[in-house]
Amino acid sequence: MNKTNSDTIPERIKASFNSLTPTERQLANSMLENFPSSCLGSITAVASVAGVSPPSVVRMVKKLGFTGFPDFQSNLHNEIEERINNPLVKLTRLSKKHSGEHSLNLFADSVLENLNNTLDQIDYLQFDKIVEALTNERFQLFIVGGRITSSLADYMFSHIQMIRRNVTFLNPNPSVWSSYLLDMSENDVLVVFDIRRYEQNLITLSKIARSKGVRILLFTDHWGSPAAKYAENVFNLRTQVPSAWDSSIVTLFIIESLISAMQKENIHATQNRIEELEDLFDKTKLFKKKTKLK
Repeated sequence: MNKTNSDTIPERIKASFNSLTPTERQLANSMLENFPSSCLGSITAVASVAGVSPPSVVRMVKKLGFTGFPDFQSNLHNEIEERINNPLVKLTRLSKKHSGEHSLNLFADSVLENLNNTLDQIDYLQFDKIVEALTNERFQLFIVGGRITSSLADYMFSHIQMIRRNVTFLNPNPSVWSSYLLDMSENDVLVVFDIRRYEQNLITLSKIARSKGVRILLFTDHWGSPAAKYAENVFNLRTQVPSAWDSSIVTLFIIESLISAMQKENIHATQNRIEELEDLFDKTKLFKKKTKLK
């Protein structure tokens, strides 16, 4: 993946990792371990924490596409600001932009760019491993979202429940999450949705679940929720559009791609569960049946 001006610092580090020297990789790992706080100090402090020299820091940030350490930290502060921006800030910024293009086209262009940039960063082998982990019925699967993303978590749960057993959707009320944690065991999977502004309850849940040996799959934006430090796998999805709110379109695309792959991975069990579910729908008369024409 080529570095672009739209890539975040963690994305640039990961994209450049194979081209770094052993010393630079040591520095890169140190930066990523507790990002962004690991990069906020002076060049001497950043180098000291990583156990490298200040010149090594300068060489690496230049490999990442920055002119030097001051340019690196300027971009870092911009990223931190983007992470914590609320809808009002984004709306105010948007209102200052002028364009003769129709808002529908502007939004569509942003969504397509988000999708392409997201797909460029997804590793197929990692995606397949995620599908395997989500499909494996030997372990429980838990799914949770935040104030806005809970609807995405519910959508994912409703479909996966038709594919496999042992799937639990966590009630959006954080006060009851301790009860779910009681049932989580080592190697179970917890899917977490946390898009900026990041929610402390989700970060805490991820930390505790990880301490129990639970494998965490995180859906977040390309700036990255702090919960990423506890996650085994992370989808850093592009969400920024010309709106006061981030877009969920790319997130939904990845959810449906996973569901499709899981369905193929577990096709016979899926067919059996859907047949049984349809029979239950008939018995409970949930859906209106077509009336036969005379």
